[in-house]
Amino acid sequence: MLDLSQPRPGTGIVDAAPWATPARYWPSLTAATAHLDAPVGALHLGALRHNAADMVRRAHGKPIRVASKSIRVRSVIEALLRMPGYRGVLAYTLAEAIWLADTVDDLVVGYPTAERGGIRTLATDPRLASRITLMVDSIAQLDFIDTVIAPSEREPIRVALELDASWNAPVLGHLGVRRSPVYEPADAGALAAYIVKRPGFRLVGMMGYEAQIAGVTNRPAGKPVDGAVNRWMQSRSMPELVERRTRAVAAVREHADLEFVNGGGTGSLEVTSADASVTEVAAGSGLFGGHLFDGYGHFTPAPAAAFAMDVVRRPSERHATILGGGWVASGPPAPDRLPRIVWPEGLSMLPREAAGEVQTPVGGAAAARLRVGDRVWFRHTKSGELSEHLNVFHLVDDGRIVDELPTYRGEGKVFL
Repeated sequence: MLDLSQPRPGTGIVDAAPWATPARYWPSLTAATAHLDAPVGALHLGALRHNAADMVRRAHGKPIRVASKSIRVRSVIEALLRMPGYRGVLAYTLAEAIWLADTVDDLVVGYPTAERGGIRTLATDPRLASRITLMVDSIAQLDFIDTVIAPSEREPIRVALELDASWNAPVLGHLGVRRSPVYEPADAGALAAYIVKRPGFRLVGMMGYEAQIAGVTNRPAGKPVDGAVNRWMQSRSMPELVERRTRAVAAVREHADLEFVNGGGTGSLEVTSADASVTEVAAGSGLFGGHLFDGYGHFTPAPAAAFAMDVVRRPSERHATILGGGWVASGPPAPDRLPRIVWPEGLSMLPREAAGEVQTPVGGAAAARLRVGDRVWFRHTKSGELSEHLNVFHLVDDGRIVDELPTYRGEGKVFL
């Protein structure tokens, strides 16, 4: 069973932070996995423990709901829930939540669902209905559920109301993600009043994801102007949200005794946990430490997850070609969505080809030294999407593989 608690002094990790020395860290992963064919996915146990503990520290006592989208490895999710400081899962589909509910008793589906089969399964199973909460932000979603199965034929459906946490900035306009239509506190209160009077539903929670703070880097490398603009935006967006969310939570609590108010993400744990109206924070990406999160000034996750591909040919004396590598992250198409080559140092993708599904040619000072069969390590931009390309992560500790952890894909599950 995977244990993410910190080992006692004198046991476990030999080097407290081996990832701080790339010339030791990446070759040690190469040595540990040399007998495996690429693609190879590695999870470093020490780095994963470090990230899990650091996120608890940053949350300042607020429980962290595990954002499963950013992990997609069941054994890691369950190990986190055994740690003090973590409580419950923020799932990304109803089908996923139903699957996880075999072993997890507190699941909130972070996005509204139109999964008819899943709704029927949930609504006719008292155990599932007690463990899973659906997200809603409109009457139309309630109507949809009722068309799938009438209130008289089902268990009461637990629901949470999502407040839009974006910022309508002067001049700049909408900043954040377009999620809920519920923006004003009065609208949240009105929807809550409607939900509690409607048969077949129980309003038990609220959520608001401040993507413009949690998911936007404030010190991106090589972009000082962007960093300054982002810090300015975040310093003004968060106070506005705290004030508005406080009023919205109060408006909803006039109608329902809420079990939780969820907010935040990996990049905003400190400021979101300081909001007194929030009872829990959500986070996931910081656990694996995708390279996107190198661009934050107030925390630095360890590169716990990485993947390796092999060199298969030399198209010229100055270039080498890696088989695969084009594991591109979601979001606006841009160079920062591409995986980052981290070892050997001194490699760069070619601008006209970049990372390809079946080949990634590279140049740079180190390319001339690469030979067929050499291993190249990449870090993914985010985190969970890496699991969609791998059947297992090989858990590495003290220079050797100590376990194999199947991803959702490795367990035969693909939810989106």
